[in-house]
Amino acid sequence: MVEENSVAHTAGVVGGDVSRPWQTLSSGFEQARAREDSLDRLVEWPAQRALLGDVTGLAVLDAGCGNGAKVAQLADDGAARSVGVDIGGNFIVPPPDVELVEGDLSDLAAVPELAGRRFDRILFLQSFGYAADGVKALQIARDMLTEDGFILLTRTQPIRYAIERAEQNGTSLGEEYFRTESFAYRHRNWDDQVTLTKRPYTISDLLNTFSAAELWIEEAVEPQMPAEAAERYPHKQAVMNKYLGILMFKLRPLPGQHRRGEDSPTRRSCRASRVSSRSAAPRAS
Repeated sequence: MVEENSVAHTAGVVGGDVSRPWQTLSSGFEQARAREDSLDRLVEWPAQRALLGDVTGLAVLDAGCGNGAKVAQLADDGAARSVGVDIGGNFIVPPPDVELVEGDLSDLAAVPELAGRRFDRILFLQSFGYAADGVKALQIARDMLTEDGFILLTRTQPIRYAIERAEQNGTSLGEEYFRTESFAYRHRNWDDQVTLTKRPYTISDLLNTFSAAELWIEEAVEPQMPAEAAERYPHKQAVMNKYLGILMFKLRPLPGQHRRGEDSPTRRSCRASRVSSRSAAPRAS
């Protein structure tokens, strides 16, 4: 994830109230994202927008939408009947045909405004780490897709956190990358009185989560800064060079997959074929 956006999925407290840190820091997050040199503006959003393609007439659900600015922009680009859901509830005034709803992305099925609805595009843009159970959250989202719909999910390159912790702890990159314990820290940029808890994850954790949710990766992207932007904002290119940036996944349901709750042969085969990078079973994150 880009430096200024790290709070968007690190505020989840295992077994605690995940909304409290985010409600405190959300205004700082939105201010940082709006800056001219924001990596969200320079790298993330252009790449996300390219993966979404033409949204004319499509229904979009932005799960963990922040203030709703991105789903509003998609509405300006032609998306219809779209919804943004965020636990913070600090929203912009939405444009016509966009509804912004306070709710928890961990269980979109429990959000009354989404009952019975289907969406052509479901977005987890740097918000997926908030989910209490990543597999369940994706299964619910999968079942809300239209026949040709897909999920766009983005997460920080996990090596970024390993680099930071190796520097702080005087350890190695490998030790920190494969470390399983959650760790707490204070956000130095916005409010150092708020303690955040991060659940580490590896790339194989992400792949196994997608597999368990019966989703396949149609496309994966690791966007980089355009040359002009890198020359204009060398301090941001330095962040990308050191921390690698962000992972983006375009996810679709497996062909013939059953609805959530059924133990289909496809689901069993997915379980058997999960990638392993640890001796312990990987967590959904």
